[in-house]
Amino acid sequence: MSTSMRLKRFGTKKRPDYRIVVMDSREKTQGRTLDEVGQYHPLAEKEQQIVLKVEKIQEWLAKGAQPSDTVKSLLNKSGVTVTRTVQE
Repeated sequence: MSTSMRLKRFGTKKRPDYRIVVMDSREKTQGRTLDEVGQYHPLAEKEQQIVLKVEKIQEWLAKGAQPSDTVKSLLNKSGVTVTRTVQE
């Protein structure tokens, strides 16, 4: 099973909130998640925008989860190092 880390949108119209989730890459965008590893609040103050569970993120990256480009940039902003590997 190939897993990916991506954003799942919540919130109301014009007030987005996102959860950073680990999903099977073949699932629908709003489908069933395997784990929730963080939250992203784009309209909040800078200090409160990104909330991460770093231990879970590192665990899933070690298992081979591939972060999306957006999640990868959020993790880099927060200081979590991500090395993206290419799957064949």
